[in-house]
Amino acid sequence: MKSVLAASTALMVAAPAFAEPAAEVLHWWTSGSEAKSIAVLQEEFKENGGTWTDMPVAGGGGDAAMTALRARVLSGNAPTAVQLKGPAIQEWYEETGLADISAVAEENGWADVLPDAIADHMKCEGKWCAAPVNVHRVNWIWGNKQILDEQGIEMPTTWDEFNAAAETLKEAGITPLAHGGQAWQDATVFETVVLGLGGPEFYKAALIDLDPEALKSDRMKEVFDEMRILRGYVDDNFSGRDWNLATAMVMNGEAAFQIMGDWAKGEFLAADKVPGTDFVCAPTPGDGYLYNVDSFAFFEVDGQDKQDGQALLAKLIMGPNFQKVFNLNKGSIPARTDVALDDFDDCAKASYDDMQADSADGSLLPSYAHGMALRGAQAGAITDVVTAHFNSDMSSEDAVQQLADAVAASM
Repeated sequence: MKSVLAASTALMVAAPAFAEPAAEVLHWWTSGSEAKSIAVLQEEFKENGGTWTDMPVAGGGGDAAMTALRARVLSGNAPTAVQLKGPAIQEWYEETGLADISAVAEENGWADVLPDAIADHMKCEGKWCAAPVNVHRVNWIWGNKQILDEQGIEMPTTWDEFNAAAETLKEAGITPLAHGGQAWQDATVFETVVLGLGGPEFYKAALIDLDPEALKSDRMKEVFDEMRILRGYVDDNFSGRDWNLATAMVMNGEAAFQIMGDWAKGEFLAADKVPGTDFVCAPTPGDGYLYNVDSFAFFEVDGQDKQDGQALLAKLIMGPNFQKVFNLNKGSIPARTDVALDDFDDCAKASYDDMQADSADGSLLPSYAHGMALRGAQAGAITDVVTAHFNSDMSSEDAVQQLADAVAASM
């Protein structure tokens, strides 16, 4: 009897324990609406038998998260999944390699439900290495409806109209533009002005192709002139302010407008504000659609539990249910084109319609400020000049020269 018990015990010890799918997820979604959105994915992962370890890193529009990621990778301890996007996906692939999740993508027909431009961002040398969560439109203006109605102001359709509205608001003692003095927020405003004043072709030449003539052009001087004007519409306490606090200024009637991507709408919705009643949305002046796609990339990891976790996470991220529920919370629209928008608000429906139209005529463009158009060195060179200009008395002439020089040095 004793020997039978011993043998049984030995077999139990020798048998491999069943490992549940596991995922340690590094992301920078920490504001109210963002935290609510990532919680949707976390809950779905757990409901499907997975073990989720959350690794949120706040600050810098993802800059702090990338610093944390580099430290983890250099120590040989990469997370299972990382919020990563645009050319940064390719950069990490070239530097360290990324996991191939093509089997999940092909089994679930991703190629049939994603726009080509977005699918291209998710591939590394033709293999799927990342999963898209959504499509954000960057070039939006958000307005406090009560303030605008009281002042008789319509949402502006040109930058001259915006400036005129801002002057009216200043005279009434109202801060025209809620803004946070962080480099990525300065860059967000800048790229919308580049698109609005120059149009899609100029935006592409300047901020995607990095054409020196476009960077040094009179049109770019006009962009910096407008940035100087906009600086005069921001309150004195903007330095270091997080984007969601700027959104709260519009929400609470402390400012009239904010220029920010539609993640700002997620903050309004999280506070139970109603589009068209409490706040209004409109594209920034000009033509074109600047997109920012949130996605998760998957690093090569050891352990069947982690590899299974990656496969489960990738499947759930692209699942129709998650794409719908997540984006209702986040303020964005689904990356999948087959998700019904019946439950989405009018801002989201307008975003979807504009994306389709702009995709057809070539004016669907990747956001430079949000890591979709350029690699880090080039994007950083532009942003350094933009934020230096915004926070000083630098002339527009000096700004364009510094812009061209900085980009040339970064190549």
